[in-house]
Amino acid sequence: MEIFFSILLVVVGISTGFLIAYYIINTKFNNSAKKAEEIIENAKKEAEKTKRDSLFELKEEMHKLKLENEKEIKEKKEELKVTEDRLIQRENNMDKRDELFQKRELSLDEKEEKILESQKDIQAEYAKVEELKQEQLEQLTSIAKLSKEDARKEVMKKVEEAMSKEISLYIKEKEDEAKLEVDKKAKNLLAMSMQRYAADLANEQTVTVVALPDDELKGRIIGREGRNIRTIEAITGVDLIIDDTPEAVVLSSFDPLRREIARVTLETLLKDGRIHPTRIEELYDKVSKDMKQKIIEYGNDTLFELGITKVDPSLIEIIGKLHFRTSYGQNALEHSKEVAHLAGLLASELGENVTLAKRAGLLHDIGKAIDHEIEGSHVEIGVDLAKKFNENETVINSIASHHGDTEANSTIAVLVAIADALSASRPGARNDSLENYIKRLEQLEKVANDLPGIDKTYAVQAGRELRVIVKPEEIDDLGAHKVARDVKEKIESTMQYPGTIKVTVIRETRAQEEAR
Repeated sequence: MEIFFSILLVVVGISTGFLIAYYIINTKFNNSAKKAEEIIENAKKEAEKTKRDSLFELKEEMHKLKLENEKEIKEKKEELKVTEDRLIQRENNMDKRDELFQKRELSLDEKEEKILESQKDIQAEYAKVEELKQEQLEQLTSIAKLSKEDARKEVMKKVEEAMSKEISLYIKEKEDEAKLEVDKKAKNLLAMSMQRYAADLANEQTVTVVALPDDELKGRIIGREGRNIRTIEAITGVDLIIDDTPEAVVLSSFDPLRREIARVTLETLLKDGRIHPTRIEELYDKVSKDMKQKIIEYGNDTLFELGITKVDPSLIEIIGKLHFRTSYGQNALEHSKEVAHLAGLLASELGENVTLAKRAGLLHDIGKAIDHEIEGSHVEIGVDLAKKFNENETVINSIASHHGDTEANSTIAVLVAIADALSASRPGARNDSLENYIKRLEQLEKVANDLPGIDKTYAVQAGRELRVIVKPEEIDDLGAHKVARDVKEKIESTMQYPGTIKVTVIRETRAQEEAR
């Protein structure tokens, strides 16, 4: 019974708990449902409010846009109205201008008609004047018994006779004044240039003396059976003169470059002490290579001294070779530098290009550096070199014309020729005596005088050209060419001379009568 009661209590308790729990859950559910309904209701109210606000804002925005569009349309209408007014005003102005042009055209037509009428009147008056002039001319011709053309010639003849003497006298006076002024200015210009430049007077010789520390070395230089001296002379191209002169050996050659190489080689051999053919050849090769570098240094030093730039390296080496060339004892490089300085000074006085004048002066004798290697005169070789290295046309013409072989086409070319003459002719520049110079020219003239049919011969340009005047009655035009060839061949076979000699044969016929 107790167990049953206990079970019943448990069942009652569980049922009660279940009912209480159901009530609580149901109550919470009902509350949640109410809250949800309230939230939904609030959300609907909020959405409705937001919708009303959005509609209100949209209406306001549309109203603003409408007002702005109306304002913009109003402004466009005003602009169109202003433009329309302007067009109407312009159209009115064009109408007025058209009226003015029409009136002006009518006025011009009237004036043109008046001008045509005036021209007709003027032509009629001109015809009357011409008739009167013709009548007066006929009357004057009948009175003077001269036609119009004869009278004109007579007047012109008298005027010409009266003026010719005055013109001739005026021209002669001006020519005399010009000659005096030109001579004076030329002398002043040359004197100033020569005064501003001064060079040392030093002539090159054809021999070099090598000092020996002891006369016993002469025997070593000669070597056994003369093999050393023969080797030296063979590879250097220089003659060794070993005589009774104490402690000295003389090197003789007309080529200063060979002489210099031989001198350095011999001095190096003496210092080294090993003198035999193999050692001589080794030192000669070494000295030759060193000499090439020294030649380039001579060229660079010259360009630096003269302030000349942009020169081809090969041309610099050729310029350096001029140091080892001579002309009548005058060093060719020193002569070229002197001509460059003088040409630059003369150019500065005349307002010419000083740098170009110096360049032309330096290169005027460039052909002498290699004239022993290439056939032809130093002028021709120099022109070819200048063209090869793309030198200025003024420089090329200066080289070609400095001896008068070609006409100078620029002031600088003339200045180079003057500077060349000054450098060569100044006292002490060259060691050729006046007697030898005259003797050489006389010999050149005598070569041609011995041929038949020749009247006179003249050696000009310091013996570089021989002008032969033939007898026209004995030598015809074709024979003149044969005479030129014969003279050339005779000069080549009988004379020794530097460079080339140009032979010019002149043949002319003159007819003369004497009125008594």
